[in-house]
Amino acid sequence: MREVADWSGRAFLDIGCGTGFHLPLWAASAASVVGVEPYAPLVPLARRRTKKLANVKVVKGMAESLPLADASVDVAHARWAYFFGPGSEPGLRELDRVVRRGGTAFVIDNDPTRSTFGRWFARGYPMVDPVAVERFWSTHGWERRRIDMDWSFESRSDLESVVRIELPPEAAEEALSSHNGTAVDYAINLWWRHF
Repeated sequence: MREVADWSGRAFLDIGCGTGFHLPLWAASAASVVGVEPYAPLVPLARRRTKKLANVKVVKGMAESLPLADASVDVAHARWAYFFGPGSEPGLRELDRVVRRGGTAFVIDNDPTRSTFGRWFARGYPMVDPVAVERFWSTHGWERRRIDMDWSFESRSDLESVVRIELPPEAAEEALSSHNGTAVDYAINLWWRHF
């Protein structure tokens, strides 16, 4: 992401920040960070995680109705949160509203066309059409970088717990029964657009 748009000294927005896991990373160099989370029980957890970070604010809100002022963000980020291609047009309109001219938005999602986890994801979520997703982003002016990485866990039980969170039950059990070890190759798409 930094190769595309550095957030150092800039206003950063994390859409779907969850428990705030990534907020300290952004806050280490951004001038200000706002975490927006739609699921109310996670908001206090994110606030607790960032309570000593004076440049971080966490608010309840949704991608399609961001509780921010117009042109108030330099860099926006959504990681596996809301923006899954077709159907996310209301959220894209909000990005158009809140991201300043010269700003950048990032969306990170799974790539079901590559990797072991990608195959698992494709079986668990057959309604996700990677061709339609790619067409959606490219026709809306977004660019993509394909990124390959690995998940590596300290124990098999940790791997199993995460896979069971990420996939529907039947797909998770099928994936785990066909896979040995504590590591999985994983592929994602990093989408971005400059404003």
